[in-house]
Amino acid sequence: MISQRKDDHVRLAVEQQHGHVGRNQFDEVSFVHHALAGIDRPDVSLETSFAGITWPVPLYINAMTGGSEMTGRINRDLAIAARETGVPIASGSMSAYFKDESCAGTFSVLREENPDGFVLANVNATASVEKARRAVDLLKADALQIHINTVQETVMPEGDRSFSAWVPQIGKIVAAVDVPVIVKEVGFGLSRETVLTLRELGVRVADLGGRGGTDFARIENGRRDLRDYTFLEGWGLSTAACLLDARDVDLPVLASGGVRHPLDVARALALGASGVGASGTFLRTLMDEGVDALVTQLSSWLDQLAAMMTMLGAATPAALTGRDLLIQGTLREFCTDRGIDPAQFARRSAAGTTTTGGTR
Repeated sequence: MISQRKDDHVRLAVEQQHGHVGRNQFDEVSFVHHALAGIDRPDVSLETSFAGITWPVPLYINAMTGGSEMTGRINRDLAIAARETGVPIASGSMSAYFKDESCAGTFSVLREENPDGFVLANVNATASVEKARRAVDLLKADALQIHINTVQETVMPEGDRSFSAWVPQIGKIVAAVDVPVIVKEVGFGLSRETVLTLRELGVRVADLGGRGGTDFARIENGRRDLRDYTFLEGWGLSTAACLLDARDVDLPVLASGGVRHPLDVARALALGASGVGASGTFLRTLMDEGVDALVTQLSSWLDQLAAMMTMLGAATPAALTGRDLLIQGTLREFCTDRGIDPAQFARRSAAGTTTTGGTR
């Protein structure tokens, strides 16, 4: 039953967050400290614009859940937190709604509790044009996310095994809906080649959704009787690697996956993201401590991000792409293998240039 699967996903995702998350490749990105680069806090704006979209802040609550009584309560609280902080929010996959319209309220609560916020609906790449439009209409959505998740589907006991129709179907949805379409991975990353394909399809934004956060191969393997897909846990490209890979693609990118704290947000913005999303970290706070604690966390992240931008001399999120970065460790090796010069990021302030992942 799909509602049980949604509850299982939440339970297993929170269990992952309670485990040792540890390091990821964001830790191999560091800012070069220039001691006299700072500016004045009143001169810093968190507003970000991309693909004709303007957000008051470059942080968003990424797709999580919906489709059951429990997940409806979670979405209500997430929407309240988004409303109180001005943070954009995405719904979880709305496949449950297409199968059972009685669960519509578990998704529409995102708009009901957050009437003036930026809300994204979410469908999979097999959704019909009619379903995509229904999803947008139900949430009065400002944009549509299409999630792609071949690894998750492969491990999921009841998952899809036919992927060849995804590319043309994404193109049909893009052409048919009246809101911007954002295509996102669910935690295995988008390569440069994939982002180029999305650009050709007319997709407005790519959410890179890299490895480092919630591992849906691990979640789906936990739902299998034999746990026989353990070897796919940890599959994919990290979010930091995806940002480097997409550095010269003329398409705005969002960064999600493995974002643990405000420094990761700043790192992702400096690597070219127009906005940065998190899911598991915020879900853990909500489930453990409640909605007030989540509001406090989101507010703190935004304040701390602004403080770092002040210190780094970046008046806007886009200005962080001109700050000097050191790329080290296995991420530097990734750059070498993919034909990327990591040293270019260490000299950006002297050159007076930016290195972004798309039009900003």
